Amino acid sequence: MKKPPPAQPAIPPETDPSHWVARRWFTASGTLVAELRAGLEPFTLFQRLSRRRHCLFLDSAALDAPHDGRDTIAAVAAEPHTNRAGPAANASPTTPRLARFSFVAADPIHSIQVEPAGAGRDTERVNEAFVLLRSLLSDLACETVPGLPPFQGGVAGLVSYDCGLARLGVAPPAGDAGVPLLSLHVYDVVCAFDHDAGRGWIISQGVPARGPTARRARAEERLNCLLAALTETAAASNESPVAPPSAEPRLPRELPGHELPGHELPGYGKIVSTQSRATYLDMVRAGIDLVRAGDIFQVNLAQRLSLAATLDPVELHRRSRLLNPAPFAACFDAGPATIVSMSPERLLRVERGTVRMHPIKGTRRMLASPEADLYAGADLEHSEKDRAENVMIVDLVRNDLSRVCTPESVRVEALCRLERYRYVQHLVSIVAGRLRPGLTPLDALDAAIPGGSVTGAPKHRACEIIGQLEGFVRGAYCGSLGYVGFDGTADFNLLIRTFVVGPDSITCAVGGGITASSDPAAEYAETLHKAEGMLRVLASFDGDRDGDRNKDIDRTIDGEKARSGSPHLPGDMPTGATR
Repeated sequence: MKKPPPAQPAIPPETDPSHWVARRWFTASGTLVAELRAGLEPFTLFQRLSRRRHCLFLDSAALDAPHDGRDTIAAVAAEPHTNRAGPAANASPTTPRLARFSFVAADPIHSIQVEPAGAGRDTERVNEAFVLLRSLLSDLACETVPGLPPFQGGVAGLVSYDCGLARLGVAPPAGDAGVPLLSLHVYDVVCAFDHDAGRGWIISQGVPARGPTARRARAEERLNCLLAALTETAAASNESPVAPPSAEPRLPRELPGHELPGHELPGYGKIVSTQSRATYLDMVRAGIDLVRAGDIFQVNLAQRLSLAATLDPVELHRRSRLLNPAPFAACFDAGPATIVSMSPERLLRVERGTVRMHPIKGTRRMLASPEADLYAGADLEHSEKDRAENVMIVDLVRNDLSRVCTPESVRVEALCRLERYRYVQHLVSIVAGRLRPGLTPLDALDAAIPGGSVTGAPKHRACEIIGQLEGFVRGAYCGSLGYVGFDGTADFNLLIRTFVVGPDSITCAVGGGITASSDPAAEYAETLHKAEGMLRVLASFDGDRDGDRNKDIDRTIDGEKARSGSPHLPGDMPTGATR
């Protein structure tokens, strides 16, 4: 008679710290590594820690499966916590994986937060912050722990578009974006996930303690603090259980008597824009005139969309990562506002002294049938105009990298490759170079901001024109979220397809690259289909009207296609605009 298999040990309850960690060990230098129990998802830890100070979630939320068309609140409710990041749809033997790692961190041990000061003070204060950042990273330098995800502690958070302007010496337009110029924080404890391996770890560096013994004691203390935060949240949830997501209406709470200035966006409820259709077309025409006059080669122009409402940013991120996933998604508590991003674009990555930047230029809308998507993708790949604009930005990026890399090392590793996402497909290039001796990832970031693909060429003049024509402060939009590690690694996204959730409003911005051959009507239509994923996420909060609101979105985008006179499918105008 066979013996029954041994009983599996029961998993401790969430209120027990051992529920979260399977095993732990110290490195020789004093870093404490705790492997998480199998099956724990990044979103679960983010949700538990989301109310902690400056919680940061760098979320590889890209799907590895074809979209099934269920863009409804019921579909979101059916998958409340699943992190469906896996081998990305864009991965192939010839293209690198983009969505392999996710990171969660909170309760930093030091913060550098620079608020806009105006009157020429922004540049001075940002310069002082960069000096302090270099000092901190040098003082807290740690060795890489082999075999673990790349972010193992360091400085992370928001670098706004206007921070880039300050470094260039360009004055921003008047106004308030509601976010800091810089919101960067020292995270000594990081939860790191490798989706390919299906494993996660908590890495506690033990800084700023010196020496292995002191670092071990500090690392253990800080790990226990994080585990206590997880168990406290679990205990509070057990005492006051939160109802699971459902298909019931859960609209953003509109604020009575609170209206935002702007132009109503037809077909989108109470969402308003900084531009009407007519004024956006006028703005594009002004950009075209400047290109034809030889002032610039290309300029990126945008409109900002706003909704006067309150919304839980954690729930907004949960829905966004299911309805509009992307490999460089993020959610970050920046202090006065929370950034919720589903960005498809990497600004830069630094690994073992090599810098890589991934500029996007060229867009087509994803469509209902695979055949139509293949046709649109082929059309994009063979579009002379889209490729020319991508190459123009590649040249700008090569120039940015040449400021910090050895000249002979700067090279184009991929030119105009096709990447597909839920609602759009893009042409993406990769430019790489080796950092010059004595320079750091922070120098590479400094050379890259603001990103060339969201400004234009030449960059300095394009930024001046953007400030003159757009009429709003970009803030987080076209800024960046990411990290510089204690070990010299770095990875930053570019904040497009991004919500800014403030105390009384939700904003996002969309735009496009303008050249001499741009068609203003097509450029306006392009901005709407870039906004489509974000608008559908907001529509999912409309409950019973979810289907009707999605139809409204389709009708508006199709209507703009007809008004532009383009023979292409919605979003398939060969305009080359990508923002």
